[in-house]
Amino acid sequence: MDSKAKPGILKSLLSFIQYFVPSQARVFDLHTGSDKLNALRALCEGKPEAVNWREGRPYILGEKVEWSDGSLAITGVVRGGPLSANRLVHLPNYGDYQISKILSAPLPRQAKSGHGGSMDVESTMLAEPDAEDADSLVSSNDPDDLANEQTWPTEEEIQEAQKGQHVGDIIPEAKKGTTPKVVRRLPKGTSEYQAAWIVDESDEEGGEDGEREGEEVEMEEEEEMVEMPVKDEDDMEMTTEGLRSVAFQDLDMEEEGRQLKDWRERKREEEDDLQFPDEIDTPMDISARVRFQRYRGLRSFRTSPWDPYENLPRDYARIFQFEDFKRTERAVKRRAEEDLTAVAVGTRVTVYLKDAPEEAAQSVQSPYIIFGLLQHEHKKSVLNFTVQRNTEYDGQHTRGGGRGANNVHKFEKFLKHGVTSVMTTYGPIAFGSQPCLLLRETNDAQAPELVATGSFLNTDTTRVVTKRIILSGHPFKVHRKTATVRYMLFNAEDVHYFKPIQLHTKHGRTGHIRESLGTHGYFKAHFDGQISQMDTVCMSLYKRVYPKWSELWREDASRGAGDDGGDQMEE
Repeated sequence: MDSKAKPGILKSLLSFIQYFVPSQARVFDLHTGSDKLNALRALCEGKPEAVNWREGRPYILGEKVEWSDGSLAITGVVRGGPLSANRLVHLPNYGDYQISKILSAPLPRQAKSGHGGSMDVESTMLAEPDAEDADSLVSSNDPDDLANEQTWPTEEEIQEAQKGQHVGDIIPEAKKGTTPKVVRRLPKGTSEYQAAWIVDESDEEGGEDGEREGEEVEMEEEEEMVEMPVKDEDDMEMTTEGLRSVAFQDLDMEEEGRQLKDWRERKREEEDDLQFPDEIDTPMDISARVRFQRYRGLRSFRTSPWDPYENLPRDYARIFQFEDFKRTERAVKRRAEEDLTAVAVGTRVTVYLKDAPEEAAQSVQSPYIIFGLLQHEHKKSVLNFTVQRNTEYDGQHTRGGGRGANNVHKFEKFLKHGVTSVMTTYGPIAFGSQPCLLLRETNDAQAPELVATGSFLNTDTTRVVTKRIILSGHPFKVHRKTATVRYMLFNAEDVHYFKPIQLHTKHGRTGHIRESLGTHGYFKAHFDGQISQMDTVCMSLYKRVYPKWSELWREDASRGAGDDGGDQMEE
């Protein structure tokens, strides 16, 4: 190796190694005598670091596994933490089971005669589960679908209603400022500007003339009417800048389709999907108010309120929720440390598992390990994990979430390199900062593909994960702060439906829909500043999504499953 290039090569190797092992401080060159001695000294003095997340959790490396008297018996030394017979144990690939008893399993003693024989020591009972304190195998609730049904009123309630003694019959007076506004009936398609010029006729001027006019109207085709609230004087004070009316003319469907096709092709050429991954095209064969009826608009994604208990799926009735997860975690760990009936670390024992399958005793997996669970860790809830995508993974994965001060987080369609995301799923409760691996199944069950790595964050059932879509439109005509927008919606009914939702542009302007123009979905919008015709008008819609119900992964059930593509969240 060239002496001049050696320092640069060692520096490059150290930088590469520190990416995977940040604690590594030096790279040894075995071509030199001093580095050989230093490398041997580092191997002799080095020791593995303690696994902090495993402290206080019992586990047993099975030395002997057998089927005895209808129970699975595992013999080994207790490690990690004290083993309690009241807690459940996890058997990999089979699930969680209760402990029926724990017996001592001391090693055979050498005979005193010195003839090389050994003498077996009789096993003693170390621990048995307490019927009152033992954990059950119930992992989820069984919701009652009839619990929310309305019951038939009793005879007393019917009699009180007939006598008029019900408290609800007394209508309280309305509070000041809550009186509804006057509603005017106007022809359909009338804008706010046109409505201001229509003079209301009082009821007193009706009389007999009104009756005669009503008879004439019956002979003619009735004009469809819509209701429009009357604005207060304060609402009428508005700037007239940008409200200049422009001539508008509907195009025929062929010309409209040709312009739409050309505009969408130009958009795809600009690769807007890389910058705005949530942007989609509004369908033309179905109305937008029907296609996006489950979406809503938010004025501020970070501060707008969202009720976490609104329209929850049935799976949320099956999970468990903690009033204070951190306080429960401290209490569970404290009770585990104060348990006097637990078997101490270092004791060689034989653990008998209740109702375990007999095929578990014939398993050829190596090593054979069972893990002890803490209290409540068998119950299922909503789990959140912080994960980061594997640098060597080239596929796509649809789990993730952003931040939100109001506990509302955006659903990420893909995991991005170098970005830490939050994964939400249903699963057994875990205490502590437990590591996690995200694996994608392949045709070989023993060789899954590593997608991401991370750690357990918390158990939060009130975390709202929302899927965002962006409807985009083109400013067809622009006059200062006012623009005529097209290609976002395609009929006047959709324009009126989405009128309360705030608009924004890619250049940072915000605005609202003022009125609908024509019947092809054109509308006039007013913004907080002057916009350019090269800008794009967007409307953000949000819908809450939920994870799919998960079950224990089993190797036999997943053989040959491969990539089924079932990684989308439920809506």
